Amino acid sequence: MSPPSPRPPLRAVLFDAVGTLFELREPVGETYARFAGEQGAEIPASRIDEAFGRVLAAAPPNAHPELEAAARPEAERAWWRQRVRETLRAADQMVRVPDFEAYFGALFGHYATADAWALRAGVAPALEALAARSVKLAVVSNFDARIGTLLAGLGIAVHFRAIVGPTETGVVKPDVRAFARALEALGVSADAAAYVGDPPEAEFRAARSLGLRVLDASRLATLERVPTLLVADAEEETA
Repeated sequence: MSPPSPRPPLRAVLFDAVGTLFELREPVGETYARFAGEQGAEIPASRIDEAFGRVLAAAPPNAHPELEAAARPEAERAWWRQRVRETLRAADQMVRVPDFEAYFGALFGHYATADAWALRAGVAPALEALAARSVKLAVVSNFDARIGTLLAGLGIAVHFRAIVGPTETGVVKPDVRAFARALEALGVSADAAAYVGDPPEAEFRAARSLGLRVLDASRLATLERVPTLLVADAEEETA
């Protein structure tokens, strides 16, 4: 039996967004509670956090394949509106935010800005080092239509040649079509690319099924190590 053909050199890296490139500055419960408090509604942050987790776990994916791409941002916003309403009800059925529409609008806008998020350690050096090696970069995220604005606000949008999410594709990871769309946009085959993300494991399995190398960013204290780890892995496979 002949040995397997070596992989080509690393030419592209696909990054997850939330939990990989950036993370929340404070727990969801604290933010929701603070915004509610501005309207005089007092709900403990801990109860909101617990309710939010349950609501998201039970919610359908925020993907709308039945709609044209231009109509998806509004559907995504409506999806989040329903999740916020469900979260407040689950946290405390006796408390009402006087002006829910204003409350939700403020929250939705907040999470589109860098005020709500912080880059993970080492992100900027990692992206710069990969770009210096002429490695093409893309984001493959389940975040909604706000993702482009958010990446720009965090100062890293300039590094990415493609930003792929459910607004464009109508699907969410672990659907392999999300990864395939990013590879197509970059003009790179899967065997010359890697995916850097964090659990769930189903996303890693989907990426591997296409032939992508995979790196679990949740195991790294700093993403500054990503270029070294990926390039070393690629060189080992082609040696």
